[in-house]
Amino acid sequence: MSVLSGKKILLGISGGIAAYKTAHLVRLFIKAGAHVRVVMTPASKDFITPLTLSTLSKNPVYSSFYNEDEQTVDNAMWNNHVELGLWADLMLIAPATANTLSKMANGNCDNFLIACYLSAKCPVYFAPAMDLDMYKHPSTLASFHSLQQFGNIIIPAESGELASGLSGEGRMAEPENILAFIEQDLSSRLPLKGKKILVTAGPTFEAIDPVRFIGNHSSGKMGFDIAICAADLGAQVVLVSGPTQFETNHAHIQLIKVISAQEMYQACHEFYSSVDVAICAAAVADYRPKTIARQKIKKNASEFHIELEKTPDILASLGKIKQHQFLIGFALETENEIENAQLKIQKKNLDLIVLNSLRDPGSGFGVATNQVTFIDKQNNIEPKPLQSKELVALDIINKIIAHYHA
Repeated sequence: MSVLSGKKILLGISGGIAAYKTAHLVRLFIKAGAHVRVVMTPASKDFITPLTLSTLSKNPVYSSFYNEDEQTVDNAMWNNHVELGLWADLMLIAPATANTLSKMANGNCDNFLIACYLSAKCPVYFAPAMDLDMYKHPSTLASFHSLQQFGNIIIPAESGELASGLSGEGRMAEPENILAFIEQDLSSRLPLKGKKILVTAGPTFEAIDPVRFIGNHSSGKMGFDIAICAADLGAQVVLVSGPTQFETNHAHIQLIKVISAQEMYQACHEFYSSVDVAICAAAVADYRPKTIARQKIKKNASEFHIELEKTPDILASLGKIKQHQFLIGFALETENEIENAQLKIQKKNLDLIVLNSLRDPGSGFGVATNQVTFIDKQNNIEPKPLQSKELVALDIINKIIAHYHA
């Protein structure tokens, strides 16, 4: 999965021959899972049509401060450059001509693209495109310097045959290279880049016979949401999941499927020494049958007794051998919630515990929301409101980010 998946990209196109490449660029962004809106200068429409770009982006294309399709200016609908600038997760200006670069550097706001640029609060990338003498002219170099001082990011031009017939530096980077540059730059800035995280998810099933098992109602959603959130923010994730309907094809998640508590225990210990963080969100069965029947148990007697034994306590076992790891556990309680959670922190050598209460409406198994309380090893208590499990996952990951950036 691309780091651009789900990102909102505002593509600004100025009037250079390289504008014809932006059709392919839009396709690449869409293929990567991004949402794209396009803003064009009036001159850029001489090189590629708004219809082409609106068809590819599946969004209207903007080029002026009002809707030019209206019959009269008096009835025209205003295009909100501020809204577009604030909508974007990132803005790319490609091609960025010498004229547009100068306007950006000096705040010369005489077209809709520059107005959007000046309103943008997101990272701004620009891909210069011009002939080699223009590319090396002191005024152009001054524009590069000013824009980079503003925090804008240059995607260097490439060398090759130019529209003038000359060959040299100034050719806009190819669309594939622009995509790769942005992906690499965004990845390098992710707060969990370089971190490896172990996450457990779902229930465990403890076999009674070849047909029946002891389990619970955990869907695994919370653990999967945590794993995806961590991976989206740059971490390499090992996700050890019990039986669940959820799947993931995220490029930064290694999914390991298990069934029993013993299998989950073994998988966690296999990876634990190599991870920076472990988040045990799985609802592991506390007991398992002492013996497993080889054949299906027949329904003969009016009563049936199963002798149970404890399953391995995965979280406690990880806490016992913890060295550098930041260890997070979950506690699902029905009474004396805070006190029981605080005891678990000490007993299992945790850094943070995420407390759930089944008494809170909208929390627990089989629902899309959760209401949790964070308790750390210093006994700081932080209750959170009822919210989606995706937002709970982000809150948990933010705790990890805060730990490493304190």
